[in-house]
Amino acid sequence: MSIPTRAAGRVACLAAHSVEIIRANQASSGAYVASPNFPVYRYSWLRDGAFIADAMSRAGEIESAEAFFAWCSRTLLARAGTVDALIARRRAGSTIRHDEFLPTRYTVEGEETGEPWTDFQLDGYGAWLWALDAHARRHARPLDPCLPGALVSARYITAFWDEPSFDWWEERPDERHSSTLAALHGGLTAVAGWAGATEQVRRDAAGVAGVIRATVAADAARNGCVAKWLGGSAVDASLLAVATPFRLLEPDDPLMAATLRSIEADLVRGGGVHRYLGDTYYGGGQWLLLAALLGWHYAEAGRPDDAWRELAWVADRALPDGEFPEQVTEDLLAPGRLAEWEERWGPIATPLLWSHAMFLTLALQLGVARPRATRG
Repeated sequence: MSIPTRAAGRVACLAAHSVEIIRANQASSGAYVASPNFPVYRYSWLRDGAFIADAMSRAGEIESAEAFFAWCSRTLLARAGTVDALIARRRAGSTIRHDEFLPTRYTVEGEETGEPWTDFQLDGYGAWLWALDAHARRHARPLDPCLPGALVSARYITAFWDEPSFDWWEERPDERHSSTLAALHGGLTAVAGWAGATEQVRRDAAGVAGVIRATVAADAARNGCVAKWLGGSAVDASLLAVATPFRLLEPDDPLMAATLRSIEADLVRGGGVHRYLGDTYYGGGQWLLLAALLGWHYAEAGRPDDAWRELAWVADRALPDGEFPEQVTEDLLAPGRLAEWEERWGPIATPLLWSHAMFLTLALQLGVARPRATRG
C-alpha cells in the first residue's frame, strides 16, 4: 500500500514522540510506570513493561530495554526464596491462596505496593522472558546479566502455569485464560533455547510449553476458534496475542484465522477495537493498544492495507500534545457506566505507555518509523 507522505510523516513524528514519552516515564531503576497521571497506574506491570521494552528494543533504544530487563531480574531474584517455598507447597499438595502468589505490579523500586489489587496474574512472568529473548536475538546481546532472575521467573511459571488467574484486564480469576497461556508459552519457548540454562530447566520449559500449546489448540478445536478461557466460547481482543507475538499458533493457522474473524465481527468497529462484549470499564470504549495489536497481527498475516488502517486509526486518536490515552469514548458499549469510573478514578489514563508502545511497534513494523541506528 502506498502511504500518503503527509500521513507517514505525522506517524513518524508520533512514533518519535512515543519514544520520548516512554523514556520520560522510565524510573532510574529501569521500571516503566504504566501511566504517570493515573494514581492506580503509577506502578510497573511486567506485562505492560514487556511490550514497552520490546517496542523500545525495536526502536533501537537498547539501554532503555535492558534497564527494564535488569529491573525485572532484580525483582524476581529478590523473590527466589518465595518462589521456591511456593513450589514446595505445591508439591506437598497445599492450597495456596491468590494473595500468596507473586503480584502483577510493583513499585518502581521493585517492592510490593502494599495496596489491595487483583494481583495474581501470571502472563507478565512469561511475557518479559519472551521480550528479553527477542531483544537478545535482535541486537546480539548477552542474556547473562538477566539470567538469574529470568530463571526464577521460568521456575515460577513452569510450576504454576495451569493455575486459574486474573486475565489481561484483571478480571475472571477463576479461569485459565488463553492470552495468559500464550504469554507463558512464549516465555517458556524462549527459555527452552537458552544455552545458559541447565539442561533440566530447558527440558522442563520445553515440556510445559508443549503442553500449553496442545491444551489451547485442543480447546480451540473443540470451540472452532480460540476462546477467552479454556472451556468457554467468548471472544476477547487479547486473543490476538496467541499468534502475535507469542506464536502459540501461527497467524495463518486455521484456528487463528477463525479467531480473528470472531474478533473482527464482534469487537472491531471502524478501526477501533473493544476488549470484549459486555465491557463496562469507563463505559467499554475502544482501546488504542488493541487497535495497534490488531494492526501488528494484520502485518504478520500479510494484510498490510488493514495494518495501515489500524495505524492511522490510532494516530488519529492522539491528543494535541501527542499523548495516547488508554481508550477513547467515541463508541461505548456501556455509556451509562462512564461517569462512575470517572468519579472513582478520574479521567481515562493518559498517557498510557502501553498504548504508545504498541503504536510504536506497529509504526516500526510497517516501516513508517525507523530504529535509532538507521535514522538520518
